[in-house]
Amino acid sequence: MTSGRWNSLCVLPLILIASYITSISSYGETMGGSVLLRGRWGEEAEFFDYAGEASSCPSTDPSLYYLPVIGIVTHPGDGASGRLSNLTSASNIPASYVKFVESAGARVIPLIYNEPEETLLDVGPFLLSFLLPNSVSRSKKLRKLSLVNGVLFTGGWAKKGLYFETIKKLFQVTLERNDAGDHFPLFAICLGFELVSMIISNDRDICERFKGENQASTLYFPDYAEIKGSVFERFPLELLWKLSAECLAMQNHKVRLVKLYGLSPKRLQDNVALSSFFRILTTSKDENGKDYVSTAQAYNYPVTCFQWHPEKNAFEWGLSMIPHSEDAVRVTQHVANYLISEARKSSNRPLTEKVLDNLIYNYSPTYCGKAGRGYDEVYIFS
Repeated sequence: MTSGRWNSLCVLPLILIASYITSISSYGETMGGSVLLRGRWGEEAEFFDYAGEASSCPSTDPSLYYLPVIGIVTHPGDGASGRLSNLTSASNIPASYVKFVESAGARVIPLIYNEPEETLLDVGPFLLSFLLPNSVSRSKKLRKLSLVNGVLFTGGWAKKGLYFETIKKLFQVTLERNDAGDHFPLFAICLGFELVSMIISNDRDICERFKGENQASTLYFPDYAEIKGSVFERFPLELLWKLSAECLAMQNHKVRLVKLYGLSPKRLQDNVALSSFFRILTTSKDENGKDYVSTAQAYNYPVTCFQWHPEKNAFEWGLSMIPHSEDAVRVTQHVANYLISEARKSSNRPLTEKVLDNLIYNYSPTYCGKAGRGYDEVYIFS
């Protein structure tokens, strides 16, 4: 190799390094450039240009709370048919509901249904301090429900006794907090929807029986459905279409009884109390082709009810029929995002120390998925 060629090869890396350093310096000064956006569905590709000078991070919205906490109500039993605990005082929260909430940027406080009422439900000090901030010392009499920015009712089987009475009181407090000016959302899933319907209608037998079993199904959006301002508003159009055409919504019913409890659109609309409270967002069909309300949302409160399980697609693996496709997981994420976006609107700012003392991080979940049925993990309280 001649000395000239050798010198050229030695100089070339130096030139490349100098060029790289210059480009990095220039990028640091300008923070500008463009990104190629590839077209979809036949659209032409285009470039997206971004600012040539770095801008400051946008300020947060002072009306929103970026540390939201959701209270999840425990359900009687160990969540595993007595395999983990046969104590009569035991209650549980499936870990999938906790992960569902956490995936959207919130934390969880367990609301143990059989706790003393003064520990769980006494929110008089909160409401009074919310309405008259200077009248009560909030540092002393806070209760669990005063530490959260929204509530979630899970699925399950219990429809009477102390559990029903606790759910009823929590529902009433939810409405009271909203009436007092706090945006306080409630999600009610499966059994939760049934209990809310019973409470609103004041009829323990309001729910009908449908023929169904553990299966994924579609969601039908009736012609009269209005999704603006609802849980579905921010869904991409193509995902809404897939929800109505593909089995992305998990219906989790008791296989042994092969029964689904719910409300037909007619029964909901014929009941004055229910029809004035709820608007129907989606319906689904049972095995006999009968329609039942699968998603409903309150007109005047941030209350959304599901007769399907949005949390299962991403976080439960015990049943083979649970959909785990990318689109199914997107459904889970969009529903969770909506709940937490509603919770961020809450005006409640609980004391950090009190929140930390009550977070579900103070408990450990139990893995029970090896049984091949039921939940993969549960938190047990006794």
